[in-house]
Amino acid sequence: MNNTTIAFMLTLIAGLATLLGTIPIFIKIKNKNKIICSSLSFSAGIMIAVTITDLIPESLNMLKYYNTLAMILLVFIFIVLGISISRIVDIFLTIKGDNSLYKVGIISMLVIILHNILEGIATFISTSKSISLGLSLTIAIALHNIPEGISISVPIYYSTKSKYKAFFYTVVSSLSEPLGALITYLFLFKYINNTVLGLIFALISGLMIEISFRELLPESLSYNEIKLSKLFFILGMIIMLLKKIL
Repeated sequence: MNNTTIAFMLTLIAGLATLLGTIPIFIKIKNKNKIICSSLSFSAGIMIAVTITDLIPESLNMLKYYNTLAMILLVFIFIVLGISISRIVDIFLTIKGDNSLYKVGIISMLVIILHNILEGIATFISTSKSISLGLSLTIAIALHNIPEGISISVPIYYSTKSKYKAFFYTVVSSLSEPLGALITYLFLFKYINNTVLGLIFALISGLMIEISFRELLPESLSYNEIKLSKLFFILGMIIMLLKKIL
């Protein structure tokens, strides 16, 4: 197999790992509030850790050819832009019945789709240049795609009582990873450079910060399981930090 075929396979594997996040909806749990609370805070911890340890440093690294002030300013502007886009989506997204838990699931899905498309682009480009680099990136992405799947499937399932909807929306999100690879292969491969990737990483950082602090954590805390919420938020961050170290 050539590098292009392997790149498509790796992006598909990384994307499908998101489906492992649907496991909680198939397990019978007596206290649903605790699973919702812990799942949302755990996902928030993962997203914040990914933003701090991966996305922002990678963005700065991609823009290192600019002078320090310009580099920091560009990253800051695109983080703010990402936050603003997420807020606009939140404001104008019409959710039937004004169900806040359902809205959390939908917004999570939209943000994660954008994130996964970017990851698909990054994985495809990395694997095309180096299979070993692409494999390492795939493992890292697959690990944090699992809690991202949880952040979509759990709120949608418990707000609609539909396993089908929860699973379907998570599948849509998971397939956005290989979609990013396909878009890159067909249209973007010639035009993607470090500057573009750096700005996109910063944009996604803003989206992740917004969804974590304004959607996932507030919704988690609304179930009055403060200690549990804090515990799983910290646990999510620790897991991602350990992954980074290892």
